[in-house]
Parts: sequence; structure tokens; C-alpha cells
Amino acid sequence: MIKSKFLISCVLAFASVFVSEAEPKYVFYFIGDGMGFNHVLNAQLYQTDVIGSKDTLTMLRMPVMSAARTHSFSSRVTDSAAAGTALATGRKTRNGMLGMGPDTVAVTSIAEVLFKRGWGIGLVTTDGIDDATPGAFYAHVKNRGERMQIGKDLADSGFQFAAGAGLARARDKEGKKTELLDYFAKHGVKVSYGTEGLSEAADRMLVLSSDSPDAWTIGYTIDSIQGGMKLKDMTYAGIRQLMRVTPDRFFMMVECGGIDHAGHSNDGGTIVREVLDFDESLKLAYDFYMKHPEETLIVVTADHETGGMSAGTKATGYSMRTSRVGAQKISKEAFADSVKSFVSGSREFVWKDMTDFMQEKLGWGTAFKPSEQQNAELEAMFGQMTTGRNLADEKTLYATFDGFTARVFEILNAAAGFGFSSHSHTGAMVPVFAIGAGAERFSPLSDNTEIPRRILSIALGIPVEDVPL
Repeated sequence: MIKSKFLISCVLAFASVFVSEAEPKYVFYFIGDGMGFNHVLNAQLYQTDVIGSKDTLTMLRMPVMSAARTHSFSSRVTDSAAAGTALATGRKTRNGMLGMGPDTVAVTSIAEVLFKRGWGIGLVTTDGIDDATPGAFYAHVKNRGERMQIGKDLADSGFQFAAGAGLARARDKEGKKTELLDYFAKHGVKVSYGTEGLSEAADRMLVLSSDSPDAWTIGYTIDSIQGGMKLKDMTYAGIRQLMRVTPDRFFMMVECGGIDHAGHSNDGGTIVREVLDFDESLKLAYDFYMKHPEETLIVVTADHETGGMSAGTKATGYSMRTSRVGAQKISKEAFADSVKSFVSGSREFVWKDMTDFMQEKLGWGTAFKPSEQQNAELEAMFGQMTTGRNLADEKTLYATFDGFTARVFEILNAAAGFGFSSHSHTGAMVPVFAIGAGAERFSPLSDNTEIPRRILSIALGIPVEDVPL
């Protein structure tokens, strides 16, 4: 009898979780592409030591902090397609596959489930809107490279808002328009471009930074592209659009791809600024939560870690010196482009010109003072380049760097305390932060597939084992 009463009380207690827990009307899902624990830590240190702010990053102010495993079905180290699929659908798949299980059967994302139940859906990214992470919420392809089909899947989705860098198959190799934009028009999607496009209104909106086939990213925050779209602006436009067309309930995914790109490049100074920019966009959702605390859930995580970033190196010992990248005004990619133009240009470019440029753009010799040996090494390398003797290139996923640039940033990173073990993704666990209705459900250590299942469980007010994924 006692045992029966105990069992009944347990069942009632379990059921009360779903009865008493308020179902959120607004769900924000922030994904820092490639963002590991040390990316976040280094950004906080930079904000404190360089910017001089006493504020804690928005994500670090959230009451729930946990971690998630990221491996894919086929590898201990996931790619973005498999990771995006896990975060969107709660299913593991093979690297390279998007919105499909390892058996090539399509799987359903939480965005698709919520849309069919009347929720508004918004997707925002600093990368192409048909790239892996956003694509995982609406596309179903065997290979993430099937960008034409991915684009059509977005048009077919019915989602009310999407914003990103571009559509890879909107133009062909000769730059001529393909059928893709007409396909969007036939599905009632208003396609517009740039910051002006963010202020437009329609039942369904797709806002791209450019109609160029090369627009695969909006660019790094550190390079400050004047007049260009920013993640914060896209996030604000998405919230405004969803509150206009579906004010009762909406789901919004926001991704910062620049963290991943800079991680592949091992560019510590650019990484911390991308994380800070991501956090600024997150603050918009946090402010929304403060106005609707009982009705909003915010979850922040990453698809994987990129670069194997550390907080501290042999060069810094028991310290971090993020101030040494405080004067960095240019990404590693933009620096490499400049070096290439200097060396190949018609004007003679000597070592003094290069050191002046490095001082202006990197704080070389001011914010950071290299050793005489390091300066001599770089001067010799620069001399090799200007006399036509090629240095070994450093090849990463998104860029190829000349040996001189690679060495400059290796020295700068080490001096600041930013170490890297890879130019690729790693199998490291990633952070999970949450606040709002049901946020406590994200506190146990989890696999990335558990995150979307818990989101859907909370949003629909059903046990996690009953979610339709």
C-alpha cells in the first residue's frame, strides 16, 4: 500500500511539471557557430580588460549553464551539416548530410513542427541563408552542397522571415540569374537586399546582404564594412517581422557564422569580436524576455567547437594579455589580402612600409611589442616574398594564407594568450545557456540532440519522449 501511494505521488509530481510549467509563446534559439567555452571566456576577458566594461556577457548572465556533446553519427568530430541537423531535429546523421538521418530518410525540424502548429518562424545568419546551420531547419538533402535544392526548400517552407548573406545558386557561374529567385516569388516571398531591405514589410520576407553569388558571409565585425548588414540589425528586423505577422507565437533561430570562420583561421582577435557581436544580438532577445518573462524561452549553444582555442599559452604563462589584440583593426583574412596586394602591386613596398601598416592595423610595436628575434624573422620572410620566393601557404577551410601572414598572427595570438590546436572543428563539448520558461530543463549535461527535443517539449507542453521528432 505504501509502495502504491509512493508510485502514485511520483506520477502526479511528474505530471505536475507539465501542468504547472508555463508554455512559452516566444522561443529564441541562438547558435554560435564554432563557439567553444574558451571562445566565450576570451571574449569576456577582452570585454573586461580591453573595452573596460564591468558588464558580464549576456549569455553568462543566464541562470542555466550546461554543456553538450557534439559528435555526429559518422564521426567523433562533426561537420556543420550533421551538427545543424542534430540541433534542429534531435537526430544524429552523417557528416555532410542535412535534414536527413543516416539512412537518407528526411527528418523533421522543430521549426517545421512549430510552423505547422501556427507558430511564426524566423531564421537569421551571418552566413548564406542556404548554408548548413540555417538549412538544417528547413532542408532535406543528402549533401549540404545541393544549394539549389536547399534554396527551394526554404521557399517551400512557408517560414515568414529569413535573413543572411546570400543564396549560392541565385546566379550561375557566369553571373546570370537562375530560376531560384522566380521560385521564391511564386511562393509569395519578397526578396530584398541590404539594410534597406530589413525595413521592408511583407507576409514572407527574405533579406540578403547581396545578390552576388560570392556573398557567402556578411563579413567580420572587425573589418567594419560600412553600410553592410549586421547580425544585430537582422535580429531586430526578424523580431519586428514576427511580432507583426504572428504576434501570438514565434520561434527564431539566430546564428553567428563568423566565430567559426575566424576559428578556422586561428584569428583570436577576430574571434572575440565575433562573440561579442553575437552577444550584442542576444541582448535584443534578452531585452524581449525582460518584457515577457513568463512567455519567453532563450537557449544559447554552439554546433561544435572550432580551432581548439585555449585561454593561455606557453608565451603568457600564468596570465592572459588580451590587450595585445586590443589595437587589432583587421581580420587575418583582410590582412592577407592586403599583403598580397602590396607584394604584387606596381609600387615598391619595403619592410618599413609593412611595419607601418602592421602598427596601424595590429598595434605592432605599440599595443604589442615583438622580440628582436621575431622582428628579424618576419623581415626575412617579407624579403623572401618581395623577391618572388614563395613561402609555404597555410590552408584552412575558408581561406589560404601566405606564410608571412600566418606567422604574424601566430606570434600575435601567442602573445595575447590565444592558443589553437587545429584549423578545423574539434570534438570538444560546447556550452549551453538558457533563461525563461522551462530553462531549468537544460541544466543536466546533455547530447546536442537533447536540446531541440527539450525546446519542443517545453513549447508544446508535452513530455520530451512524446515530441514529434
